[in-house]
Amino acid sequence: MGATERDIVKDRDSGKDLERPGYQALKNAMLRKGDTLVVKSLDRLSRNKSDIYKELQFFKENNIRLKVIDLPTTMLELPAEQNWVFDMVNNILIEVLGTIAEQERGTIRKRQAEGIEAAKKRGQKLGRPVLEFPLNWDEVYADWKSGKITAKRAMELTDTKRTSFYKLAKKSK
Repeated sequence: MGATERDIVKDRDSGKDLERPGYQALKNAMLRKGDTLVVKSLDRLSRNKSDIYKELQFFKENNIRLKVIDLPTTMLELPAEQNWVFDMVNNILIEVLGTIAEQERGTIRKRQAEGIEAAKKRGQKLGRPVLEFPLNWDEVYADWKSGKITAKRAMELTDTKRTSFYKLAKKSK
């Protein structure tokens, strides 16, 4: 499509919202009036219909043409006097696909909740394992608090990572 490697942004984050570093960098730093933005599918903008509309409005206000590879009508080049037909067809398609993308996001969330509920019923533990005090914690913690050893040495003796050590230290207070 004529883009250079420097003009290509790979955004691998979920399209659940617009707060994605790659997309925000593209929108705020790279896109300028008169540019053309090409995306693989409409749901790469967002899976929320109101967000899609907001972005389409932004593109229109800034004279940025949006081409969606999965929407062939957006790829057409029409004479200026026929742009109203182009806009009408694309608005209808975007409405339909925006609704589908939003429903798909809802379905994903519903399935995720069902999976979590099923795992809980099977007795599976979800989330991080509970942080437990090492057997030598009291002795090492006392030495660290009194200044006999450094925090780094206390972490080595208790075989804990930095964040775990300080979480346990906070619990010990």
